Amino acid sequence: MKEKTIDYILRATWQAVARMYNEEAGKYGATMSIGFALLSIDKENGISSTALGPQMGMEPTSLTRTLKSMEDKGLIVRKKNPVDGRGVIIKLTKLGLEKRELSKNTVLKFNEVVKQHVSQEKMDHFIEVAELINNLISEKQVFNNEETTANTK
Repeated sequence: MKEKTIDYILRATWQAVARMYNEEAGKYGATMSIGFALLSIDKENGISSTALGPQMGMEPTSLTRTLKSMEDKGLIVRKKNPVDGRGVIIKLTKLGLEKRELSKNTVLKFNEVVKQHVSQEKMDHFIEVAELINNLISEKQVFNNEETTANTK
């Protein structure tokens, strides 16, 4: 393709970011998924396992694998939900809290370096465009059922 498409730019950029985070996390025996999970779990109250998956945008099987790995590494513990005995609350251990802080600092460092190279005006435009794309997708303005049905007739 002569011209790069929006989805190509987004995908290539996200893959580069994911690779960077995985390389950094690998230095500490972790993965980007583990770092993201650590940041998604409330420090004090933990989070229900059913709320964590949607918050992270992870499929149940991937989330289960990530949580199992985190449990094996001593980063989390699973406790019965006091409100709903059928559910589980995932809480960070002392080690999990330490690794959460490390993950947080890693993300902040990335943001800091990008902001050193991008003006505030450009950053504002980037955020505006990303939000617009997300809204177009969530409001089904790209591919809606009426259009799809009309095209298949």
